[in-house]
Amino acid sequence: MASGKPTTCKEAIRRWEEENEQEAATATEVILSFQWPPIEKMDNALAVLANCEKLSLSTNMIEKIAGIGSLKNLKILSLGRNLIKGFAGLEALGDTLVEVWISYNYIEKMKGIQAMKNLRVLYMSNNLVREWNEFVRLQELPNLRDLVFVGNPLYESHEVEQWRIEVARRLPSLEKLDGEPIIRTEENPISIQSTKTDSPSHNLLEQEPS
Repeated sequence: MASGKPTTCKEAIRRWEEENEQEAATATEVILSFQWPPIEKMDNALAVLANCEKLSLSTNMIEKIAGIGSLKNLKILSLGRNLIKGFAGLEALGDTLVEVWISYNYIEKMKGIQAMKNLRVLYMSNNLVREWNEFVRLQELPNLRDLVFVGNPLYESHEVEQWRIEVARRLPSLEKLDGEPIIRTEENPISIQSTKTDSPSHNLLEQEPS
């Protein structure tokens, strides 16, 4: 059975307008997730979302981040469950993005993440980061407080307690790792708050930003 052509961003926005009885240009939150057929390309049709503060394109088949450089009000971007391999395309939003949700993709290299100077939340579980020398690019994000990184090969190569200590040492401003608080005191610079040794619930990793 032949599958249909991919859904374009323009078509997805038109569907959203019909379902929500609202012009996308005036909306502060737009969800273009779960399109069928899936969206394969982000393009300049997204520029119409001039007032958008929260944009979700999760659960499609997008390979590259594009078309959002003019969205100067965008604070939260959800791109989970796509085919994305890198952070290129986000640079123009480095001053505005506060949360990026990009779990279940194919990111191995962290190049480009350093542009996100105001990023506070990064959920990127189940990607392909293997090396500490890629992970430490996160040190260039002075406002990062909440990180989810389970399911990456780098995470999988450590015991949970060792992982938390290593991350907390490298990211001294981080407050929450993989859904669990990091507590620091003068006596004990890094306290492992959680007694659990299992991964955080998948609900944490898959939920849409609220």
